[in-house]
Amino acid sequence: MMAITRRAGLAGLALPFLAARSEAAGTLNLVLESEVVILDPHATTAAITRTFATHVFDTLYAMDGQGMIRPQMVEAHETSADGLTWNFRLREGLKFHDGAPVTSADVVASLERWAPRDALGRMLWAAKAELVAVDARSFRLTLSRPFPLVLDVLGKPNAPLPVILPARLAAVPVEQRIREIIGSGPFRFRAADWRPGNVMVLERFADYVPRAEPADFLAGGKRVHLDAINLRVMPDAATGASALIAGEVDYMQFLPFDLLPRLERARGVRMHGLGGIHQFQGHFRINHAAAPLDDPAIRQVLWRCVDQTSILTAIGVPPQFRAPPCPSFFLCDAPLDSRGGAEMVRHDVAEARRLLAATSYRGQPLTILTTAGGISQTASQVMIQSMQQAGFNVTEQLMDWGTLLARRARRDGWNMFAVFANGTDMFSPLTHFYIANSCADFTGWDCDRDIARLVGEFAQATDGAARQRIAAEIQTRAVPHVPSVIWGQFTIPAGYRDRVRDLPRAAYPMFWGARI
Repeated sequence: MMAITRRAGLAGLALPFLAARSEAAGTLNLVLESEVVILDPHATTAAITRTFATHVFDTLYAMDGQGMIRPQMVEAHETSADGLTWNFRLREGLKFHDGAPVTSADVVASLERWAPRDALGRMLWAAKAELVAVDARSFRLTLSRPFPLVLDVLGKPNAPLPVILPARLAAVPVEQRIREIIGSGPFRFRAADWRPGNVMVLERFADYVPRAEPADFLAGGKRVHLDAINLRVMPDAATGASALIAGEVDYMQFLPFDLLPRLERARGVRMHGLGGIHQFQGHFRINHAAAPLDDPAIRQVLWRCVDQTSILTAIGVPPQFRAPPCPSFFLCDAPLDSRGGAEMVRHDVAEARRLLAATSYRGQPLTILTTAGGISQTASQVMIQSMQQAGFNVTEQLMDWGTLLARRARRDGWNMFAVFANGTDMFSPLTHFYIANSCADFTGWDCDRDIARLVGEFAQATDGAARQRIAAEIQTRAVPHVPSVIWGQFTIPAGYRDRVRDLPRAAYPMFWGARI
């Protein structure tokens, strides 16, 4: 999940700390969606941590650009005829950044740490009888019942990623978070040069052995042609855009919409945006554990308050970068698009006022958590206005993204927060944050047993028609349950300097393959 910063005007074209940036050949200066504040890849669904993890760590399998799951750290696997025994063998030459070889014991410990924290991982673990290391490079997964999505789980692109840690770090309970960042990915975290609030340095890992095939989204041979990438922290998006125009940074993940006309005219700046499942989906996540939104009748009124068109207009999303109002949890114009319950998802403040008066709501205060200056704050402010017009007593609390991550982990003290996530996270019931985690210990703490059951049936389905039918049933159940309300589907273009070549075009920032 994501939060970014936006300002109305351009700030000065340079910052003092940027003037001293490294001019070493082969180094890129980047401005990503936010600062990386959680480095433990198993500990959060935050998208910025996923971006960090895809560079520093590696996974057993990975998704390619066509949505297919391909081997990554695994050399080969074999499956028994009954589908209950899976034997895997790691590639030769895999090393951690401290020089230690990657072994099957590391794999077992890492998956045991990760799986209970992830919706798909929990599904796989519910079918798991045993996971054991056979020898240094081989491990065996034995199931108690067939589970068709074993590889989909091990290669999923959604946070938290099933990355492999050294076994000694995987022994750290995930609630404590790891303090030493040791992965086996194509970039190495340079801890001595980390300056929180300023810069994080990831350098090329010289001992990384890429796969032989070309890189394709998160799969394939991740060949690094750069010495390092510097993740710069900016006070706001306008300052980042100014630095991009001035050539002080080479890449900016999310360009501010209000500055697109100037960026389009800027010499040496290029932009690209993606559509389809590579768009974003905005949500107001609802806290079902706290009154008054523990009452479904009150939650359902929120659908009448949300105005997707007004929110995207207020944010400044140009028409070419937005979708029409969309009621589908699994994205409109996507493989599992379903419009069940759409009659409830219609902005109508007068109707919201009438419906709210018929509930048990009696003016209890509601709190929306927002990130100061972010587009999620703009979305929240439009929503707050509609909610107040409908009769809700609602206010916002401003904070930075790191503080919001900490606050949303509590069951009390908040009722809603606004975020947006990659379509690659949200287009399937198996990975959609607010569908896949129904009845799980996940921020928001909603529970609909029928949704949880249907997600399990979706995981067991073996053909596309069955999955389409089940997804439609989930959609129909989810709208009145209201795990969240959708505030829009849109694209945010990225910007980069024309000296950057061969930059992968993908929903996630990635810098293997890039050259200067």
